[in-house]
Amino acid sequence: MTETAKQEKVNQESKQEQRYYYTVMEEQEGMRLDQFLAAELKEHSRSYIQKLIKEGQVQVGEKKQKPGYRLRVDDAVVICVPPLKELEVLPEQMDLDILYEDEDVILINKQKDMVVHPCPGRYKGTLVNGLLYHCKDNLSGINGVLRPGIVHRIDKDTTGVLVVCKNDMAHKSLAEQLKEHSITRKYEAIVYNNFTQEEGTVDAPIGRSPVDRKKMAVEPKNGKRAVTHYKVLSHLNHQVNHIECQLETGRTHQIRVHMASIRHPLLGDTIYGPKNDMGLTGQCLHARVLGFVHPRTGEYVEFEAPLPEYFQKLLEKYS
Repeated sequence: MTETAKQEKVNQESKQEQRYYYTVMEEQEGMRLDQFLAAELKEHSRSYIQKLIKEGQVQVGEKKQKPGYRLRVDDAVVICVPPLKELEVLPEQMDLDILYEDEDVILINKQKDMVVHPCPGRYKGTLVNGLLYHCKDNLSGINGVLRPGIVHRIDKDTTGVLVVCKNDMAHKSLAEQLKEHSITRKYEAIVYNNFTQEEGTVDAPIGRSPVDRKKMAVEPKNGKRAVTHYKVLSHLNHQVNHIECQLETGRTHQIRVHMASIRHPLLGDTIYGPKNDMGLTGQCLHARVLGFVHPRTGEYVEFEAPLPEYFQKLLEKYS
């Protein structure tokens, strides 16, 4: 079967209702119903599965149960996943901070509280909506209608430089460079606790947390290799430190998870750090430098996004 035929088959399947059948094993006894299904259906979020349970799309032994139902050995679980709805992502006029643009790529300095591409529950106000207005039809189509041009992403509350591809040639080139870990990605962050070493490397696999499916975690058995190099730029008041992190790999929440794992969680990161948000909206993390080989010229290019105002004020506050 050709790649195109496979894609057509997947598209056809996505338009039909899908049923999944499971039998609870001994080691799964006592698990919550929603937790059990989230572990089995990793492509769907736990909140979406909870929604299906509440809508009566899940049965345990031919009976409807609540998301918190505790499973028993040999329970027969059936979940019905409705067909995916095709979504139309609309262009929106936005004031994008464009660092550079040519016929192949566009470099954006992403602001805080901006989602990169549409996702369940958020189909407006994303970077993709703004790009569709600015670039018209000049975005690569490799990642489909929800993520046109998007070859990599940064979190909603992370600021800084992001490259978007205008055509498939550029997209394939950048995707290959990401795969080979040859793209330069330097971030700056303010983290808790003083460092005893001025620089170091965290080499620890990252995967989905088995306890909370919304979080990532260092997972030695099931995680994928993740490497972060860090160095201290300033000890500030020694209770918080200003650091630079250079990514060798690019896993979800990599810097946040890695720094928390060595007891240096990011300021404002209430997911992986203290519940005190320090008055911040999300983690104090900025993608400052992005460098890659230009897909058309073959020359190495590097782009830098200045530190946002909130970050600079924190540096002044803790100096």
